[in-house]
Amino acid sequence: MSASLAVDVALADQIADVAAVTFPLACPPHSPAPAIAEFIATHLSASKFREYIDSADADVLIASGGDGAIIGYSLVLHRDPADPDVAAVVTDRPASEVSKIYVLPDHHGSGTSHALMAEAIAISRARGSAVVWLGVNQENVRAQRFYAKMGFVEVGTKTFDLGGVIEQDFVLGLGLGLG
Repeated sequence: MSASLAVDVALADQIADVAAVTFPLACPPHSPAPAIAEFIATHLSASKFREYIDSADADVLIASGGDGAIIGYSLVLHRDPADPDVAAVVTDRPASEVSKIYVLPDHHGSGTSHALMAEAIAISRARGSAVVWLGVNQENVRAQRFYAKMGFVEVGTKTFDLGGVIEQDFVLGLGLGLG
């Protein structure tokens, strides 16, 4: 399994379709369905993915199945943390954030997540980032185990507002050994 950089905005619809299926799976069970739907419409729409693909400060990585259909994606943002709680614990610069990394459920365990994360780390390193960070819900133990296997360590906490419901996230970081 491998991951590649999405450079064609025509892929945005397919990526948004994967996001609409996978984002709810990472939300805690108590998350209100309308809040999840609003988040998807606001942050994970095809138009947003077109913006991400065109942005100089973002990379959208995709993994495709044997039939060429997109089965997973990662969104990597190359910018300083805007959240003050994150900025307080992710102090190395420049920094990259693995903002999203999701794989369709029938492809879990196939190595797709590993390929996407390995490429996210590699592309961050190639851009000169000293650190890669991400936020993960404190209830998402499966994701936490995966990130630990990829070398991420807990460096702090932050909140995530999902439609007025404040969720608690761990902030995980991975130093890239640059500088």
